[in-house]
Amino acid sequence: MELRKIVIAIDSFKGSMTSAEAADSIQNAILDVIPDCAVVKIPMADGGEGTLEAIASDSEKIKLTVKGPLGEDVCASYAIKNGTAVIEMAQAAGLTLVSPERRNPMETSTFGVGQMIMDAGEKGVRKFLIGLGGSSTNDAGCGMLRAMGFDFGVGDFPAGKDLALIESVDESGVPGWLRECEFSIACDVDTPFCGEDGAACVFAPQKGADEAMVARLDGGLWSFAKVILKKYGKDITRLPGAGAAGGMGGTLVALLGARILSGVDAVLDTSGFDDIVKGCDLVFTGEGRMDRQTPMGKVPFGVLRRSHGVPVVSLAGRIDDCPEMGFLRTVEISPRDNIEESMKSEVAKSNLYKATKGILLSLLKF
Repeated sequence: MELRKIVIAIDSFKGSMTSAEAADSIQNAILDVIPDCAVVKIPMADGGEGTLEAIASDSEKIKLTVKGPLGEDVCASYAIKNGTAVIEMAQAAGLTLVSPERRNPMETSTFGVGQMIMDAGEKGVRKFLIGLGGSSTNDAGCGMLRAMGFDFGVGDFPAGKDLALIESVDESGVPGWLRECEFSIACDVDTPFCGEDGAACVFAPQKGADEAMVARLDGGLWSFAKVILKKYGKDITRLPGAGAAGGMGGTLVALLGARILSGVDAVLDTSGFDDIVKGCDLVFTGEGRMDRQTPMGKVPFGVLRRSHGVPVVSLAGRIDDCPEMGFLRTVEISPRDNIEESMKSEVAKSNLYKATKGILLSLLKF
């Protein structure tokens, strides 16, 4: 097998390597085995953590202080690329911003995300791409919308516990320019707004909710969905992706006319992946864990689907119950006898380098 051009489009290995660090380890292995190989690195993400860097790595970041999930001040960043504000909602409302003992989606809010949108809009931006993922919230985006001028009659910092109390939506405080804006949202789930497979039931336990909280949050989502249906004529209860980021996906669609995109496709489109992959001989992709969710919007399958028949190798820290998808190789890079050691950054980078080198040497024999 002749390898003259290789594309690397790999996600982060959460807790071990960023997307850029993983790509560097693979590139080092490639150039050690094939010094004259042309290597193209494309930072990847699926709408969650790392989306901002993946889409706008070459753009200046705008930093501002906003309200975090529990109302404290946090520093968040977004970027403006080609006239579009690229916003990663986790920057202002992410799970990592809340210590484990304080995680409670009844109390957390997306208010800071709305502050980021307002900052960009007041700078004249009218197009927005919002990455939904890694949230600590289940407020259906009401906090975000409150920061943008919407009033739900439940105070100035709406949280998950307030959803069931909302009876109406007052738009009198919404700035006129907001109606000129176009919103796209990038996410990696097709979870509906509410129900047993909706935002609260599926994701709230990961955010600190117990069984009783989950029931209250899901009831609040059902209640708020009825308010939305009555005022806007849109039924988002079963809309795929509406449950992303604790229901923020659904309210962005219903109240702001947003379109839902696959997070992976949004990143690949922005990077020009379809043109880059033409004429290449091999693609490396991967993520920290490959399992049954991988073909449901995760980076490796998204890259495979868009590689136009070019062979794709996928590397992962752990592979569990992962269906066959058509990769040339699917390789678990870490030994299972000491997971904690394998998660260390330098160890993970070394394991990724060794796995890549081994794959290349075996392919070059053919």
